[in-house]
Amino acid sequence: MPTRRIDNIRIKKFTKLISPREIRELIPASTKATETIAKGRTDFCNILKGKDNRFVVITGPCSIHDRKSAIEYAQKLKKIQKKLGDKLFIMMRVYFEKPRTTTGWKGLISDPYLDESYNMSEGTKLAREILIDIAELGIPATTELLDPITAAYIAELVSWVAIGARTTESQTHRQMTSGLSTPVGFKNNSDGNLDVAVNAMMSAKSSHSFLGIDDDGNCAIIETSGNPDAHIVLRGGAGRPNYHMEDIEECENKLKAKGFTPKIMIDCSHENSGKDPKKQKIVIMDILAQKQMGNKSIFGIMIESNLKEGRQDIPENISDLKYGLSITDACIGWEETEKLLRYIHKTL
Repeated sequence: MPTRRIDNIRIKKFTKLISPREIRELIPASTKATETIAKGRTDFCNILKGKDNRFVVITGPCSIHDRKSAIEYAQKLKKIQKKLGDKLFIMMRVYFEKPRTTTGWKGLISDPYLDESYNMSEGTKLAREILIDIAELGIPATTELLDPITAAYIAELVSWVAIGARTTESQTHRQMTSGLSTPVGFKNNSDGNLDVAVNAMMSAKSSHSFLGIDDDGNCAIIETSGNPDAHIVLRGGAGRPNYHMEDIEECENKLKAKGFTPKIMIDCSHENSGKDPKKQKIVIMDILAQKQMGNKSIFGIMIESNLKEGRQDIPENISDLKYGLSITDACIGWEETEKLLRYIHKTL
């Protein structure tokens, strides 16, 4: 009598993915890129520890969907970095994975051709190529790691990692960050809860053993030593911002209560700007006013910015896609970005 099937009932297909070791050999980081990445991590950590007084600015598209426009943005950032680098430590936001509330485009790694073909092998390769191109320009890149497996393929190429509001509470992501070679920013979760992010920092600082993949793509038990370079990112929540002076004081107190030196980054987008990219400037002006009044805990900000202002839906005909315009959250354009960077530099 045949045995009734009980496994993989809803799985349509398995497709083998190139291993992390193979993709590094296929698309290796150059010496120049490696130096940019390593220096970016060191500089960020020095700022976090108070050894470097520059102000961190992480700016870039909500998500990357086009290699050409990503590199053009990085080139513009490089030019402004040369002029403002004495006071600002500028990093580029290079996000390849997008968490979705229900459904939608999940990011370049998942769907690089924007057509629901889900060619993740090509998406992973393209992500590496973009990160290496940006690093070779001398710009340290940052990203959000949504799928822990992705870390094995691209985490070596970034200088800072964000854990988003939806995943900060995830044990899987806290364990993953405990083994990352980069500093990590944990965002408060979507209801505005700060304790979740502070607890994530404590967890990431500890050593862990968990299941994952090794460099050859095999399932493995991963043991980590813990990541001491974690901090909190305030992004608002529950329909209200949390960058005002009283919010910062509350965050400082929670960090001190857990034994952390208060170091806070502000995400100027999301609910801090009421999801209106133009209002990011209001957030920045408030933060700079706090800095001028003597605040020592706010050490950086995040800005959602692209070559062009606004956003667009993915058209049926991909050739109709507008160049340099976000296909996820709306962003400010480059002209406004440059004005803001110069304003921050002048004010500081």
